[in-house]
Amino acid sequence: MDKARRQGLQKDLRALAANIRADAEGRYDGAEPGWRAGVEWTLLWIENTAAQLTEDKPSGAGGRQGVSPE
Repeated sequence: MDKARRQGLQKDLRALAANIRADAEGRYDGAEPGWRAGVEWTLLWIENTAAQLTEDKPSGAGGRQGVSPE
């Protein structure tokens, strides 16, 4: 994938995370802790994925680092 395309996808992922964060903020007060943890984990995963798009690493599965939900 070329650099401009990766940067565009990174921007889209960060916009998605911002939309999720804005929508979830008003719901935190009455939400169960598990729901809040799920939202935070999702945001962390999106940000981690976006950051990897501009790193100079191979794009194969061996070059990926993930965040485990456990």
